[in-house]
Amino acid sequence: MKDRMEAEVPSFAVVGRVNMGKSAVIATLLEIDDNELVRVSATPGETTRCQVHPVVFDGRECIRFIDTPGFSQPVEAMRAIQELHGAGTPGLDTLRRFVEGRGEAFGDEKRLLGPLLDGAGVLYVVDPSRPLRDDFLAEMEILRWTGRPRLALLNRRGGATGPDEERWREKLGGAFNLTRTFDAHRARFEERLRLLKSLLEIEEEHRDLLERTIELVQREWGQRRELAAEALVDLLRDALGLRVSLTLEEVDLRVEARRRRAEELLEKQYFESLAGHEGRCFSKWLEIYRHHLLKADGDAAAFSGIDLESAETWSKWGLDRGQLTLAAGIAGGAAGLAVDAATGGLSHGAGAVLGALGTAAAAWFKGGKLPDLRMDLGGKLTAGTGDRRQLRMGPPRNPNFPWVLLDGALSRYAQVLRRAHGRRDEARLKGDGTGFARHFPSDRRAVLAEWFGACLKGRANPAAEAAAYEALLEALEEIAEERGGTDG
Repeated sequence: MKDRMEAEVPSFAVVGRVNMGKSAVIATLLEIDDNELVRVSATPGETTRCQVHPVVFDGRECIRFIDTPGFSQPVEAMRAIQELHGAGTPGLDTLRRFVEGRGEAFGDEKRLLGPLLDGAGVLYVVDPSRPLRDDFLAEMEILRWTGRPRLALLNRRGGATGPDEERWREKLGGAFNLTRTFDAHRARFEERLRLLKSLLEIEEEHRDLLERTIELVQREWGQRRELAAEALVDLLRDALGLRVSLTLEEVDLRVEARRRRAEELLEKQYFESLAGHEGRCFSKWLEIYRHHLLKADGDAAAFSGIDLESAETWSKWGLDRGQLTLAAGIAGGAAGLAVDAATGGLSHGAGAVLGALGTAAAAWFKGGKLPDLRMDLGGKLTAGTGDRRQLRMGPPRNPNFPWVLLDGALSRYAQVLRRAHGRRDEARLKGDGTGFARHFPSDRRAVLAEWFGACLKGRANPAAEAAAYEALLEALEEIAEERGGTDG
């Protein structure tokens, strides 16, 4: 029987007036931005039947939400139920007779009441910016008659409130066990988690399973962040080690116009490859966080347009001169310590001191100056048709380049986390000017600086990469908690 089936899994029917945001709440809560699964529309009556959306972990259904049709005739339906019951307050028996009654009259009300008669709790969604009218009061009364656990949700779409919000709260407080606020177009993970935890306050029968579900949701969120950090490490390692080359005839090198065309072609290839690495990372993030309407196309122009000599760029992304010098100095000192260890301490720490001074000085003097890319000629190659040389390019010499690249990526990660799944507009990932790296603690910058240096030199350093992964994981966690950056 349905009653026994429902009793095994906590179920909540999401109900309310048409176009109050029921489907958007479900889409954001369950991270579904696919209209084939949850249709979010401004068209009245878009949801015409009950749609079940289970939450499954390890093949087991832990909780289910049911998107229901909106109330269409609540005042008339309330009167019909009262007439059917007679004197007193109607209960489940009367509501069941109402639902099982013949004819299509009150079809939407009958369909939305079905899951409640089968044991589901109530998640009632209202828009507090709308005036509180009699039809909303009728909806509340009908839902109160079910006797099911009831949570009212003030869906502040876009943060909008209205003059009737206090009256909404007063009336909802008399008909529901609990009232909470939510914004289906802006809610982030912590707000979604708080909503799930609110269900614990109204649903005692399934408390153990609800608590277990919340633990699984939190654990899975942490696992997603770990996958995102791995993708970021891959991006930075591949981007900082990126080099492209082109073989030219000696005569082409001596003709300035030909060499210039070759350099332009090589630069184009470099930035396209760099954009490809970034695009793969961002696509992975969108997959991890279940976004389909955000686009992550790598844009080569976004890189060729970066001007690290620009004061505007320095004011937004990367480190300032002092931080860059300190990070480079600490990293250089760490490299010097390796020299001291290799000599059995005979250098008496001179390696660490000289390493720190040399690297810091280089960072200071190069900090505001950027030859666009390394441009090197390889050794002479002999072929049957004559002598040739290899023109090689990448990566940029400026020590701030890795930090700007990192900030550009973190800015996009923040955009991924801010995007609520209840939205249905398409958008592209782009840097929004938010800088994070200069707000890192100094020890984190030092760890990353050491690894960046190894990547730029093309030297694998597993220990430094493992430490960098942990540092980047911390940075992603701060972004998830809306810490660690400022709008520039």
